[in-house]
Amino acid sequence: MDVSKTVLKDSKKDERSLAKPTYASHKEMLDAANEIAQILGQDAVTYDAHVLEHHGHSDWSTSNSPGRAVSVVYPRTTDHVSAIARICNARTVPMVPFGAGSSVEGNFSQPYSGICIDFTYMDKVIAFHPDDMDIVVQPGVNWVDLNNQIAHTGLFVPLDPSPTATVGGMVSTNCSGTNAMRYGTMKDWVLNLTVVLPDGRVIKTRRRPRKTSAGYNLTSLFVGAEGTLGIVTEVTLKLAPIPKETSVAVVAFPTIHSAAAAASKLIRSGIQLAALELMDDEQMKLLNTHGSDAVRKRVWDEKPTLFLKFSGTTKDAIKSDVSRVGDIIKPLTDSKFHFAKTKQDELDLWSARKEALFTMVNTRPKGTEIWSTDVAVPISRLAEIIEISKQECGSLGLFASVVGHVGDGNFHVSMMYDPTNPQQKQAVAKCVKNMMTRALEMEGTVSGEHAIGIGKKECLVDELGEETVGLMRQLKASVDPKWVMNPGKVFD
Repeated sequence: MDVSKTVLKDSKKDERSLAKPTYASHKEMLDAANEIAQILGQDAVTYDAHVLEHHGHSDWSTSNSPGRAVSVVYPRTTDHVSAIARICNARTVPMVPFGAGSSVEGNFSQPYSGICIDFTYMDKVIAFHPDDMDIVVQPGVNWVDLNNQIAHTGLFVPLDPSPTATVGGMVSTNCSGTNAMRYGTMKDWVLNLTVVLPDGRVIKTRRRPRKTSAGYNLTSLFVGAEGTLGIVTEVTLKLAPIPKETSVAVVAFPTIHSAAAAASKLIRSGIQLAALELMDDEQMKLLNTHGSDAVRKRVWDEKPTLFLKFSGTTKDAIKSDVSRVGDIIKPLTDSKFHFAKTKQDELDLWSARKEALFTMVNTRPKGTEIWSTDVAVPISRLAEIIEISKQECGSLGLFASVVGHVGDGNFHVSMMYDPTNPQQKQAVAKCVKNMMTRALEMEGTVSGEHAIGIGKKECLVDELGEETVGLMRQLKASVDPKWVMNPGKVFD
C-alpha cells in the first residue's frame, strides 16, 4: 500500500470539505420546506413574514445578519427533527435551530437563509428520576418552568441565565448566569444528549451515571457547539438540592474599582457565596427611573453596587457569612449594607439584578441599538479590566454600562448607539475590540457565556490561534461535510 498516496488523497478530501459551501437556491429551499410539511403536517411549517423576521432578528443583539430563513418549522419529536435533517442535508439547505431567541451574539441569525427549526413544541419532560437527582427533557423546556414543576421534590436546575432561556439554547451556548460562582456552567450539569446529526442519524452521547470514562467525551463536544455539529433533541440534566436557607444583600461603593476590588477579596476569602454580581452607577440610575414597582420600592444609591446571594443549611450559617462579608468590605465603602429581612425583601432586592438587561432594552431611545458583549478574565485582573473598560466606554459620550457576574471573573458591557451614525458605530466597535484584546492580554476569554455566534468569530482566532480553530473546522467538516448545520457561526 502506498501510504503517501493515501495521505494525499485524504488531504485533498479535507480541502474539498473545507472549501466555501454552496447552498440550495431559494426555490430549492422552499421545496425542502414543502417536503417537510408533507411529513410533519402543513400546520408545522410557516412562511409568514412576521414570524420569519422574529426568528431572524434580535433586539438584544447587534450581531444580526440581513438574511432570513424561507420558513420556520415546528417539530415535536426526535423523529421529526431527523426527517427535517435528512431532507435539508439531501438538498444542501442550511438548518438553524431556534430556542427562546434571547442569545446576543447572532447565534440564530440566518446569513445563508435556510430553514429555521423552532423547538416551541418540544417542551416535554421525558423522564424524571428524583432518587438519582436527574431529569430528561426536550430542548424547548424553559428552565424556570422546569424548576417550578419539580420544586416540590426539593431539587432544581441550578443555572440562572435569562428567565426566557430554554434548555436547548442553554446547552448550545454553554450558558451560565448569576449562579455560576457556586454551581458552574451548563457543561457541568449535562449528563448526556440525544443529537440528530446533519444527515439525520440519531446518537446518544453516553448513558446516565454521574461518571464515566467510556470513549470520547461527546457530550462536551456538543455543549457550546451552537448547533453547528448537530441538533440536540433530548437533554439529561443533573439536579441539585434546593438550599434550605437563602438571603440577599446589597452594598454600594464609591468607585467601580473599589467595587471590583471588594469582589476579588470576597472571592478569595473562602466564603461560599451563591452569587456575586456587579451593577455600575448607570444601571442603578435606570433602576430608580425605570425599574419595576417591586424594584422602585426603595431609592437605590446611584453608585457601583454589589449584589450578594447567600445560601446554606441554617439561618445562623448565613448570618455568620453576612457578618464576615461586612468585615471584608468595610475598608472599601462607607455605604450601608442592606440585608434582606424577609423572603419578599430578598426577591425584591434580587429582582433589581435580574431586570438589568430587560430594563435597558425597554428604555433605549427609538432608533438606537444595544451592543452588548462579555469577556472573562482571571480573578486577579478583574478590577483592572473593569475599571479600564468602564472609563473607555464612558468616554464615548453614549450610554454605556457595566454589569458583571464578577464572582467568576465575567462581566458584560452594554452601549447604546445610533446605527445610522458611522462615527458612533465605529467608536463602539473599537471600544468592544479593545476590551476583547485587553481580556486576551490578561489570559482571559472573549466570551464568558454568550458563545461566539457571528459576532466574535475573528476574536476566536485571536484567542485560540489558527491551528486550534483549524482543528475545529476539521471536526465540523467530518460531521457536517455540507456545512448545513447553523452555518456562519463560530467560524467560517
